Amino acid sequence: MDFEIRRATPHDLEAIMALEIATFVEDAWSFESMSSELGSEHTYYLVAFEPERPEVLVGYAGLLAPDGGDGEIQTIAVAPAMRRKGLGRLLMERLIAEAEIREASQVFLEVRADNPNAHELYESLGFEQIAVRRGYYQPGNVDAQVMCLPLERSEPDAPDEDDV
Repeated sequence: MDFEIRRATPHDLEAIMALEIATFVEDAWSFESMSSELGSEHTYYLVAFEPERPEVLVGYAGLLAPDGGDGEIQTIAVAPAMRRKGLGRLLMERLIAEAEIREASQVFLEVRADNPNAHELYESLGFEQIAVRRGYYQPGNVDAQVMCLPLERSEPDAPDEDDV
């Protein structure tokens, strides 16, 4: 299945929140929090849609990554009808690429302990579990598995002896 992905804008807030609330129900972000995320210079949010229906949002994802700092996947959601079609992987790959552009040395994320499909996706992308946050997701009191992906940073070439 083909998807188009573009950078999110504040005009996408309502569509993002509709998917956010439908996906995360009791632990969905607030409109205010998501609006702040979309407007921050340190975040990078993407939205996805089918080419023939650009008005219907089928996924979104966000990265917090100040230039030169660590990156953190803030959120990712894919509409139920679009799951298991590669969209989540595509969104994650784009966020990881952006973290690399911003020179992050690693990317972190939290994933619900009761979401094995997401955990499997993250592991397949190279993330490793490094910790557990007990009762992180409220009000359900669900643990979060903290995962990390080290990024390869190319070191600047050493100057040639002739350049010194």
